Amino acid sequence: MADQGEVLSFLEGGGLGQPIERVDTHASTVLLAGGRAFKMKRAVRYSFLDFRTLEQRRRALEAELELNRRTAPNLYHRLVAVTRRPEGGFEISGPGEVVEWLLEMVRFPSEARLDVVAARGGLDPPLAERLGLAVVRFHGRLAPCRDRGGAEGLGNVIEGNARDLRTLVPDFFERDAVETVVQKIDAWFARAAPQLEARRAAGLVRHGHGDLHLANIVVLDGEPVPFDCLEFDPGLATTDVLYDLAFLIMDLLARGRTEAACATLQAWIDARIEDEGLAVLPLLVAVRATIRAKVEGFTARLAEQEPTADAHRSAAATYLELARRVLEPGRPCLVAIGGRSGTGKSSLARVLAPELGAPLGALVLRSDVLRKRLFGTPLDRRLPDEGYAPAVSERVFEALAERAERLLRAGCTVLCDAVYGLPGQRARLAAAARAAGVPFAGLWLQAPEEVMEARVAARSGDASDADVMVVRRQATTILPPTPEEGWWTIAAGDRLERVLARARAIIAAAV
Repeated sequence: MADQGEVLSFLEGGGLGQPIERVDTHASTVLLAGGRAFKMKRAVRYSFLDFRTLEQRRRALEAELELNRRTAPNLYHRLVAVTRRPEGGFEISGPGEVVEWLLEMVRFPSEARLDVVAARGGLDPPLAERLGLAVVRFHGRLAPCRDRGGAEGLGNVIEGNARDLRTLVPDFFERDAVETVVQKIDAWFARAAPQLEARRAAGLVRHGHGDLHLANIVVLDGEPVPFDCLEFDPGLATTDVLYDLAFLIMDLLARGRTEAACATLQAWIDARIEDEGLAVLPLLVAVRATIRAKVEGFTARLAEQEPTADAHRSAAATYLELARRVLEPGRPCLVAIGGRSGTGKSSLARVLAPELGAPLGALVLRSDVLRKRLFGTPLDRRLPDEGYAPAVSERVFEALAERAERLLRAGCTVLCDAVYGLPGQRARLAAAARAAGVPFAGLWLQAPEEVMEARVAARSGDASDADVMVVRRQATTILPPTPEEGWWTIAAGDRLERVLARARAIIAAAV
């Protein structure tokens, strides 16, 4: 059996026929050669994987090829053998003994990787929404696995993480920091176990990606494409779909991209409507953070004498701290933003959402979106007049209140964005907050007629069907809140920054 160092020397020294760039991780080495990338599994063993034999590495690469073709078929090509020459030395795909296996892939520009896109500020809300929908589509194609996952599957991961984190004390983590996170996760898990089992029985455990963080997603033709899924253990990758998503949400939070995390989660939860499941999301995000913490710790240990060691050590500490922080969520609240069309309700909600309900942000419920989904209509397609009949509107506002209450009971902060032009609609929403036992703040936006008309006239591709005629009609059909209703009126004809400052002050006083 050849030494991997000798094989790498051959590959880097011209075996692949082109100049090589090399990238090492805790489990693999990737060699970038021209328009291709070649991955070799490192002959390492951890508590969660074992690549020490050539056969183990071959099986892992075969699984990686098959599984990644589910999301990125154009990136993954074939397995390539490194063989021994009869006269000595190595060659690619020769007739001699196979000494190592490589997975050949298409090389894409490093600047297209989503972690790089995010670092340069390119992960805006529209791209984040497309990211959430890409994950929804992927999960929707997967078959349920009711014999795996659930409480037992996550419990095994939690136990393994605790053991691994403790092996990194005191070289990489302080003992108290590790034990605090371990104890908090154990307490959350004890409460969440019945719900995890119910989700497994409902078919929400599937063989997903398993390693869905930003560095494993590439933006191709404007669309996010997941790749490099977890291949070495089907058990670790067969999990609750929300746990699969939690890795992505966790990574966005760890990088300080709260707005993108909110937009991604919003798109995912709007498409899947799994409101009650969000009660376990903080636990799942924390477990994912501990996984990254230990992996960064292991990588730092491997790279102890290399310049990258300090960066891995710092990343490990960041992930461990995120795990602690996400398990201490603030008290949820319900905020309603009402007013005539064109007052800026949706713009205000989008900016407020990442700031509320820390650390995961608030979820936004828009009447325009719910109404379109009620009719199965694309968000950018106009509804016929019957879609705005009084009976339909009554159903929409009742559904908004019901869904808000479900999300509040799951521990989420909720922003409801709708006209709320009738007292009964406003009273129903306040009742939902009381039923869930959370504070409520109602914000009523007002703007000059010409401002509202200009804003709706400039819209394109939005879920709202309101036009100038709707704005004018609302002047006679909408009943603004009375002082007794307890809503706060905000002049919204100003720049968004000023409106936002007023809204922040009101919410802080109310909740």
